[in-house]
Amino acid sequence: QVQLVESGGGLVQAGGSLRLSCAASGRIFSNYAMGWFRRAPGKEREFVVALKWSGDSTFYADSVKGRFTISRDNAKNTVYLQMNSLKPEDTAVYYCAASTSWVVLTDSRRYNYWGQGTQVTVSS
Repeated sequence: QVQLVESGGGLVQAGGSLRLSCAASGRIFSNYAMGWFRRAPGKEREFVVALKWSGDSTFYADSVKGRFTISRDNAKNTVYLQMNSLKPEDTAVYYCAASTSWVVLTDSRRYNYWGQGTQVTVSS
């Protein structure tokens, strides 16, 4: 069993930055995918980025490529999402998720464990 707890959301002006954290407890294997999804008001949940726990692979949605960076700290069992050059359209609840396999990363149904979400609001 894996538990995920997100933190770091908040209100920021357009062009600003935020760093989200996802603290994981439980056993995480090297082939697990750690992903970030987001859900904006009135929209479907959207894939943002995923990282293989081994650290050798990442996959970004086109909408955040070049602006967001995912990383992890093995010692702290924590995944980070550094978000730069934020835009109002990035406003959403951001969820951390874990999948037991590194396949079909953009499909939220592949993820077995979810955090409670953290709100990110970008003002124009």
